[in-house]
Amino acid sequence: MIRKMTCIDCPVGCQLEVEVEGGQVIKVTGNKCEKGLTYARQEVERPLRILTTTVLTSGLNVKMVPVRTNKPIPKDRLLAAMAAVRQVRLDHPVKVGETIVKDILNLDTDLIATREAF
Repeated sequence: MIRKMTCIDCPVGCQLEVEVEGGQVIKVTGNKCEKGLTYARQEVERPLRILTTTVLTSGLNVKMVPVRTNKPIPKDRLLAAMAAVRQVRLDHPVKVGETIVKDILNLDTDLIATREAF
């Protein structure tokens, strides 16, 4: 099967054609650099995403604090991560970059604040 995608690893935005067999990348064409090959393999074989969402607060100056994971997590774990985030309520001041949830879902990834709340 041939899968078409646009590489987003650099500003060039190469149009890739990825030959996939049994969930594995067999061949990549259209890439102008090695980043395209790496991107295609990761996107087909083990896609990762940064989770960006909000956490509810109680008694702070804002009702919700925007948060994100400090590194990408497997795409197939996003819904489980969102379920875990829905259980979090912040009731203490936080600074940008502060860890809100350490090692979410045992993925060696932290959920961090992207806005200050007091």
